[in-house]
Amino acid sequence: MKKTELIISGPLSLDALDEDAQVEPQVEQRLLAFGSAQHGMRLDRALVDLVPEFSRNYLQQLIEAGSVLVNGQVLYKASHKVRVSDSGLIELRPTPQSQAFKAEAMVLNVVYLDAHLLVINKPAGLVVHPAPGNWSGTLMNGLLAHDPQAFDLPRAGIVHRLDKDTSGLMVVARTRAVMDALVKAIAAREVKRQYLAIGQGAWLGASRREVDAAIGRDPANRLRMAAVDLSLHPGKLARTDFELLANAAQACLVHCTLHTGRTHQIRVHMAQLRHPLLGDALYGGGLAFGMARQALHAYRLAFSHPVTQQALSFAAPVPPDFSLALSSLGLKYNPGNI
Repeated sequence: MKKTELIISGPLSLDALDEDAQVEPQVEQRLLAFGSAQHGMRLDRALVDLVPEFSRNYLQQLIEAGSVLVNGQVLYKASHKVRVSDSGLIELRPTPQSQAFKAEAMVLNVVYLDAHLLVINKPAGLVVHPAPGNWSGTLMNGLLAHDPQAFDLPRAGIVHRLDKDTSGLMVVARTRAVMDALVKAIAAREVKRQYLAIGQGAWLGASRREVDAAIGRDPANRLRMAAVDLSLHPGKLARTDFELLANAAQACLVHCTLHTGRTHQIRVHMAQLRHPLLGDALYGGGLAFGMARQALHAYRLAFSHPVTQQALSFAAPVPPDFSLALSSLGLKYNPGNI
């Protein structure tokens, strides 16, 4: 199987939506067509599939308010099971969530594009999904402006995410079939994601280390995650492989390979190794050396194309702030050696 390696040099362009497409009506009646994917689902869960710009909680409120009809009948129970070929109507009223699902023109560094998917090099500071405090200006908003097909997909085709202050590569689907295939590939650990991280303090011990520690909400601080004992606290299994690339008195450059994709996984596992990421105040990182965010960059992404089966591999050079920190610390980075 042929393997394609792409080194990012600059963005590609996509067609933008017409300005009129960004206008949000005050009240919208939308037709519903339940398919095989929704057969047997609770009504509220099925609506999440068909109206992805709204939260499940808000859709439940619409059901209770009598704003949802199925086969001509008003339904008031979110637990009602829908069937394939059911049809209906929902009356939508604007909320922060719904208003978030709109196109916003922004420059996106699209490094690969075909009819099925695209790969983006996300800058640090860009939020991926709309959420409280960030209902606009997100990657999802930018995708909607760059690709009209994104309006037909849940979350505009986003199948995985990076933290706001993590830079690097993400794959985004352009069709529902490819979106489903990528989600399955990620769950099966067939999408390879590798990161560069600058940890605080000189690296001690073996140059290669594996951390196999479950991650859940920190019982002492609900704003962050932590390595947890699953017999005592809820969480999910998490595994990361680390390899030392360069070492200095104040910091270390580490290559990280994810085997799972938990929230803040590398940040938590590096903190557990007593090397919190440079600039990552949430997990104890300091010594910023010009880093105004955690020193984490998703530099390589590899997977088999869901349609063509071609092996694709992408590499993104480290951004300027990351490069400056490496230089300031005397950490030498040679991309050809990893």
